[in-house]
Amino acid sequence: MLALIRKDLQIEFRTKETLASLLMLGLLTLVVLSFAFDPTSELRPEAAPGALWVAVIFAGVLGLNRSFLAERENDCLQGLLLCPIDRGTVYLAKTVGNFLFMMVAQLIIVPIFVFFFNVPATPALAAVFLALALGILGFAAVGTLFAAISVRTRAREVMLPLLLLPLVVPIFIGGVKITARVLAGKPLSEVVEWLNLIGGFDFIFLVVGWLVFEYAVEE
Repeated sequence: MLALIRKDLQIEFRTKETLASLLMLGLLTLVVLSFAFDPTSELRPEAAPGALWVAVIFAGVLGLNRSFLAERENDCLQGLLLCPIDRGTVYLAKTVGNFLFMMVAQLIIVPIFVFFFNVPATPALAAVFLALALGILGFAAVGTLFAAISVRTRAREVMLPLLLLPLVVPIFIGGVKITARVLAGKPLSEVVEWLNLIGGFDFIFLVVGWLVFEYAVEE
């Protein structure tokens, strides 16, 4: 599995296509949403958590769309499936790679979010990063599975969002709730149930993805 993760990281460090796509779409989404609210409006702080997670979800869909595209275009996917390893291992390696790419993008997107929405840079942002890490892990777990399915279709750019977005609604709602309460100065104890929800979602779909990936990539 480590060899597969290293392969994806080396390819990305050479091309930087996925990270550039994630950053550009995430930043553009934040810029557009920040200009949608007047800087003096009372609704701006309330809209900030939703804007952050919309940027994360939209950018993540684009990154997941590319996760199997290179292998599909260069016929490398068949080579991966012929490797003498469990196909669930391929799924886990791809999930970890997608998770890492999206988390690296957040290291730039979150400071831009703080700047555009005038969010105070307090230790509470650590809890926001925790929520992002848990949410992105579940998003990558579901998205990697559906990316493997949609890459074989002609309309893969449309198919992946249609399959993925309805399933990640719990992550989106939980992430927005956690971010809103944390930025409002609420203690972490008030968001534990939402963290547990996202953590349970992550565990379930990681196991499901690992079990059914073998059938999802069958011709």
